[in-house]
Amino acid sequence: MRIQQLVPPLSADLAQALQEIGIKTDTDLLLAHDPLTIFAKLPTGHGVTLRQFRDALAQVAELASAPVAYGDKLFEQEMKRQEDIYVEDMLLGVPEVDALLGGFNPPRVIELSGDAGSGKTALALQVALRHLTRTANSSVLWIDTGGEFSPERVALLVEKLEGPYSTTALERLQVSLAFDIEAAHEVLEAVRQALSAAADSDAAGEVYDSASASPVTRCIVVDSITSLLGPMLSATSSQGHAIMTTFMRQLRAFADSFSLTILVINTSTKVGPRNTYVANPEAVFETGRKPGLGPSFTFMTDATLWLTRRSRDEQEGDADSTVHTAEVFRSRITRSKTWAPFRIRNGLLVSA
Repeated sequence: MRIQQLVPPLSADLAQALQEIGIKTDTDLLLAHDPLTIFAKLPTGHGVTLRQFRDALAQVAELASAPVAYGDKLFEQEMKRQEDIYVEDMLLGVPEVDALLGGFNPPRVIELSGDAGSGKTALALQVALRHLTRTANSSVLWIDTGGEFSPERVALLVEKLEGPYSTTALERLQVSLAFDIEAAHEVLEAVRQALSAAADSDAAGEVYDSASASPVTRCIVVDSITSLLGPMLSATSSQGHAIMTTFMRQLRAFADSFSLTILVINTSTKVGPRNTYVANPEAVFETGRKPGLGPSFTFMTDATLWLTRRSRDEQEGDADSTVHTAEVFRSRITRSKTWAPFRIRNGLLVSA
C-alpha cells in the first residue's frame, strides 16, 4: 500500500516526510527498518513525537494485517458449506454414466471430449438443467464461445426433466458469450466477485433468507474450450501453452475455492501423423481420434470423459434414439478405462 493511502492514520506532513527519506509503502515503513531508525532519519520540524510515531505505526500495522479469523468459526462455516453442497443434485440421471465418475458433485473440473454428434453438449446440458430443476437456490453459468447456444433446445429439455423447481430453472441459467480468452477472463472475474461477496456475507454471520437470497453459482460450463484456446496453440511457440495453463489453473482455483462443478467441452483430433491411422491407446474401443488441445490438456482436469456415437450397425431396437458410449480416458477421482452405454432420445440422455 502506498504511503499516500495511509493518510489517515498518518498525517499528510508525516507521509510527505517519510517519502523524502525513501519510505514509499507500508512494507517499507513496517519491515525495512526498525521504528527508531526511521524516526531518526525524519527531517527536523516534522512535529511528531516518538510516542505519536509509534502509535501511528501500530495503526498502519492494523490496516495492513489480515482480518482476524478463528479456526473454530472457519471450520463451522466449511462444514455448513459442505452440507449445503453435497445435498444438491449434480447427476446426469443415467445411473450407468453417473457411476463412471461417482456423479458430477463439486469441486471438480471435468473434460467432455469427442467427435461432433457424440453427445458432449447434450450431456453437459442435462447435468446443468437437471441440477437447476432439483435445487432451488442454485444457478449455472454457461460460457458460449461459438454463439451456438439454443434457448429453444434448453426450454424443451427443462420440460422433459420435470424437476420440482422447473418453473424457475431457466431464470437461473446464465449464458455469457466469450469469443476470446480475454472475454472469458472477464466473465469469470465477475463470477468470482459475486461468489466472494456471498462468502463474505456468510463469514459476517448475516441472516440467510432463502426467499430473497440471490441464486449461487454451483456449475460452470465452457462450450467449447477448444474455440478459446485452440487458435493460440502453436508448435513453434510456448506462449499459447502458457495461456492455456494459466486459464485452467484459474478454473481449478474456482472449483476448489467455491466448490463448483466445471465442465469444459473439448473437440477431437486425429491420433498420429496425417493420413496414417494410429489407434488411441487410452480408449477402450479402437479409435483413431483423441481429445484436442494437445496431450498436456488432459492432465489439467480431474477426469476426461470421451463420448462416442456408435455406428449404425451397432444401433439396436429403438429407432427414435441413437446409441452412445462414455469412456473414462484418464481420471484422478475414479478408475480409468471404464465405460458405459447410453442413448439419446429426443435430446434427452437415458439408459441404454
